[in-house]
Amino acid sequence: MALNGVSLTVLSQKKVVLFVCTHNSARSQLSEAILEQKFGDHFQTFSAGTKPTTINPYVKQVLTEMGINTSNLKAKHVNEFLGQEIDIIVTVCDSAKESCPYFLGAKRYEHKSFKDPSNFTGTNDERLKAVKRLRDEISEWIEEVFTPKS
Repeated sequence: MALNGVSLTVLSQKKVVLFVCTHNSARSQLSEAILEQKFGDHFQTFSAGTKPTTINPYVKQVLTEMGINTSNLKAKHVNEFLGQEIDIIVTVCDSAKESCPYFLGAKRYEHKSFKDPSNFTGTNDERLKAVKRLRDEISEWIEEVFTPKS
């Protein structure tokens, strides 16, 4: 099985990481983009959802502020990755941890539950600030867990 006609194993010799959340609209998208930006020379990153919807517009905004191109972002179903060789599966919400399919051959599983931006309330500015805080929390966690060892 291949993603867009290309086997993940031939994309690079980098470790392949798949971030999974429920909707693949925010937390997993942020995680994928941040890991790619920080340590893309060590990791090939992907994200998916157990019940994908559409990308949260605040997520697009905070990623754009980081200099990340969001024009090709789309929510993907986790089943698109079944059968692929994935080194690390990372669930970023409790619901995804409970419903994420088993990936035969995955060398490592990680879990960190982050708040769901679809539950953020308030004015547009307040919700944007909350998504920025979430982005920063994810960024700090990624540095703690994924910083390559020398």
